[in-house]
Amino acid sequence: MLTAKQTQLFLLVLILGFLAGPRVIEALQRFGSDAHTLATVGTSGEKSDLASGVESVEKENPYKKISLSAKSAYVWDVSEHEKLFELNGGLRLPLASVTKIMTAHVATESLPIGTEIIITPMDILADGDTGLAVGEQWTLEKLLQFTLVASSNDGASALARTAGARLPGGTTTDPILNKKLFVEQMNDRVRLIGLTGTFFRNESGLDVSPSESGAHGTARDMAMLFDYVFRKHPGIFTGTPYAKLDIRSESGILHHVNNTNQDVSGIAGIIGSKTGYTDLAGGNLVIVVDIGVDHPIVIAVLGSTQEKRFSDVKQLIAATTEFIINDVP
Repeated sequence: MLTAKQTQLFLLVLILGFLAGPRVIEALQRFGSDAHTLATVGTSGEKSDLASGVESVEKENPYKKISLSAKSAYVWDVSEHEKLFELNGGLRLPLASVTKIMTAHVATESLPIGTEIIITPMDILADGDTGLAVGEQWTLEKLLQFTLVASSNDGASALARTAGARLPGGTTTDPILNKKLFVEQMNDRVRLIGLTGTFFRNESGLDVSPSESGAHGTARDMAMLFDYVFRKHPGIFTGTPYAKLDIRSESGILHHVNNTNQDVSGIAGIIGSKTGYTDLAGGNLVIVVDIGVDHPIVIAVLGSTQEKRFSDVKQLIAATTEFIINDVP
């Protein structure tokens, strides 16, 4: 017995036969001779080519086509709260300046809005020169953006020293103690969030020695950290989607800041990012990007090279976009 769908198809061919002539009538006769076969296939629960019109095609997972230089990577869907991809996601690796996202987070929660921060000689001793001057005054908000975009170790030191003085046990006379208290607070926050593979030794992520990193963590932990900060304090990322920023300190000094993420302007929908690079870490990059409409994704890449971390992230963006658009199972 024919199904309802097969009966509809039979009637359609019948009507076309009257309109188009003998050839369609012949097709109708062939259809009639195969009716029993169609009915049998229909009752078995399988789809026939004639009834469906097309053969089903299995969707290929786009993540299988990528080739990463990174030792570890993780893709996290913030909207759906699920993992989309991982490569050694639980491998503990040096974090380098990706650390500064936690520095910015703890400073934001420890200091009131509008807090003024003065750069000291101790801050300038940190490796790297991003143009800060001793005695220069900054608001918390401006210094946060400067520090993250320029990946300023001097700025991270000033944030940690100032915020540490406000923590229990902090002092006005011992900046080294204040920075120690601040790093302890960073590790307390790690435990609160549940980042079991992460530990900080300093506020910048700079290597402590040729064999010891200033911080270590996993790609999974960094994805979770960026998700947490994005939801709790999205303003922290305000300056990071821009290739260049002009920021004037409260002392009137204008700073032209180049983003350490050299590919940031070529990433459509980017919400936030942070780079990291040291001899021990290699190249790290973590971004938050909107794929589609209001569909934020976190992509974390650790242990790549200084240059290939950018191409690693681009591959993961392309694969993630295809994965979501095609609804790959």
